Amino acid sequence: MRKNAWKAALALIAVLLLAGVCLAEELYPGENALAEAAKKEKGLNSYDTGPTWANWQTLFDGFEKRYGIQISWNDLGSGATVVRLDKERNNPQGDTAYYFMPSGDAAREKGVTEPFKPVNFDLIPDELKDPEGNWFCIHKATVVFVINKNLVKETPKGWQDLLAPKYSKSVVYLDPRTAGIGYAIVIATTYAHGGDLDHLDKGIDYLAALQKSGNVRMIEKTTEFDKFVKGEIPVWITYDMNAYRARYIAGLGDAIDIVIPEEGTITAPYAISLVKGGPNPNAGKLWLNYILSSEGQGLFAKGFVRPILPGFEMPADVADKFLPASDYARAKDVDWVKAQKVQKEAAALWGSKVLGEN
Repeated sequence: MRKNAWKAALALIAVLLLAGVCLAEELYPGENALAEAAKKEKGLNSYDTGPTWANWQTLFDGFEKRYGIQISWNDLGSGATVVRLDKERNNPQGDTAYYFMPSGDAAREKGVTEPFKPVNFDLIPDELKDPEGNWFCIHKATVVFVINKNLVKETPKGWQDLLAPKYSKSVVYLDPRTAGIGYAIVIATTYAHGGDLDHLDKGIDYLAALQKSGNVRMIEKTTEFDKFVKGEIPVWITYDMNAYRARYIAGLGDAIDIVIPEEGTITAPYAISLVKGGPNPNAGKLWLNYILSSEGQGLFAKGFVRPILPGFEMPADVADKFLPASDYARAKDVDWVKAQKVQKEAAALWGSKVLGEN
């Protein structure tokens, strides 16, 4: 009798193991069924989610542990991602695409995205999503300075300070023609110098002056996180999420200063899409749902990336590590859909005035 009971127990365990994720409590209704469909596909191709940016590696790990689905990724930059999707429109290779929000709307306009409304879609503010789900924001960031105090004797307090000779060959930022943070920096400097989306020359003129001063060390194409951590960058203009990651996760601690410029800055939301005709559509949907689930948003927060869901409670172990709310009051919200409409013009003007390109 005991032998038969033991056999029955083993059979039940086998059934449960075959059920895979059904052993876990669902993050949302229908998760298990979608996961089973996704596991019949050939993995997941996630465009522009470099693992050192926005705590993506932690989300990769969480997703792969939960579902057993391998993620392949690239790190193209927002503008380059839209170009890649357009080139591949007849033979899509990506399943999802992540980018600075204006690039998400540009991808929609080119017809390379698939409408999809993930879990918690209704909670995302209307201005931070396409109503049909062609793109939707998943987190936001603020443009700041990060200062390596081992390389810089006096921490700059604002944009004007960066023009001083003491910061010769010190400043690094991303190219606004290829990366969302680069364009965000153009807009941040614009508002800090009295301009707006109709007068982006205000910020570009400032960046041209910074270039002329000799204080720009390098204009990069993709994220400079590893270079900063290695001590190769004195002054890094980037997002606060990268700054906190360098301080608390990479272990630089008090060796760096994080500065919200005294003249002002801006906040920037990042979006993601399901790629039209992607090779693994169920895996793509599963990934997007995971990112906007309570677990996924919590993993962003643990990496000092601000979740997009309103009122999301930050984990206790990180909540008190952010700069004071009074500092963040200097960060302005921007109409990013409008910003997308003038991005191409701004990129060309930046190339002309900053780099002297025709």
